[in-house]
Amino acid sequence: MNIRRFILLLTASTFLTGVSHAADPIKVGLSGPFTGGSSSMGVSMRDGVKLAVDEINKAGGVLGRPIQLVERDDEAKNEVGVQVAQELINKEQVVATLGFINTGVSLASQRFYQEAEIPVFNNVSTGSVITKQFLPPDHKNNYIFRNGANDTIQSAMIVEEAIGRQGFKKPAILSDSTNYGQLGRADIETALAAKGVKPVAVEKFNVKDTDMTAQILRAKEAGADVILTYAIGPELAQIANGMAKLGWKVPLIGSWTLSMASYIDTAGVNGEGALMPQTFIQVPNTPKRASFISAYQKMFNVDRMPSPVSAAQGYDSVYLLVAAIKQAGSTKGPKIREALENLNEKVEGVVTIYDKPFSPTDHEAISGNIPVFGIVKGGKVIPAHPEDIAGDKAVRIKPKA
Repeated sequence: MNIRRFILLLTASTFLTGVSHAADPIKVGLSGPFTGGSSSMGVSMRDGVKLAVDEINKAGGVLGRPIQLVERDDEAKNEVGVQVAQELINKEQVVATLGFINTGVSLASQRFYQEAEIPVFNNVSTGSVITKQFLPPDHKNNYIFRNGANDTIQSAMIVEEAIGRQGFKKPAILSDSTNYGQLGRADIETALAAKGVKPVAVEKFNVKDTDMTAQILRAKEAGADVILTYAIGPELAQIANGMAKLGWKVPLIGSWTLSMASYIDTAGVNGEGALMPQTFIQVPNTPKRASFISAYQKMFNVDRMPSPVSAAQGYDSVYLLVAAIKQAGSTKGPKIREALENLNEKVEGVVTIYDKPFSPTDHEAISGNIPVFGIVKGGKVIPAHPEDIAGDKAVRIKPKA
């Protein structure tokens, strides 16, 4: 009797241990600047990710396991990003990481994921070199993915809008001194050169600078008829406010960051009319977008998202990762990477419908035909050219290779 009871208890214990193991959460890293000048992007991205994870876990998780987010604030500092990456990999043992807002943090940190063979999604950072850092043949496989519009795409759009669509002749470039600003500035200069245009002034400033008078005056004295920008919200607002203080008004056309709440709110009326590429504008023009906007507003008790682009791209990244884990039937990094490079399932996202968005040689989910221009009006971003998102243009899909 005692032996029989012992065997039953041992069997039950083994069964329960197996159930417990099967239900262990899948740890996914979530890193970005949740404080400081980049926080409107970081918090929006984080909240978009949280919303998607909440939906997925309520539906039963993935592979019968819930997703557990391991969240870290990288403070938009390269050295902190490096520490966060090492902690998420070595201590938390995440299977993937979603995040990176700042190009410099990406370039400093993602090499640790590459070495550990753990996929990382760049949800917001846009430096054109980010997904090219570890390409074959120098590296056997590339673990760096992105689902935002890179700077090559954005700079071409900025120049086409300013020179091609609106007919400006004398652009000036104002950019910050970070990797983001200087890589973006270089991309704009390349795009201008392709149209045979040379900027009349090229000026830079530091993050946290509050007086752009000298740079603005040099652009004005050079005869600039449009300002092209590459920076983030707080400093962009200082450009708009500085121009107003000098009584000089020419259009601001720049990267997607002109849509940040920290630009719109700090610049106020001076920020009206700024134009920027957007992968997502907070307009419920499809059922998926309407559902996403409503759920986000309800979950986080807000009306306007601080950074709609960041929120949407963060949300979509979760569903792309989950589709890859399902297809792989595994949480092993190489298996997830292989699945991402050849996704069989179409993933309906907020930004687009992802139909084989990646391949072994292309880790960019967003192609140049997807973003459209937004414009700041009435303290929010609306479509600059409504015809660009009308009818069958509402959902723009990456062409198949």
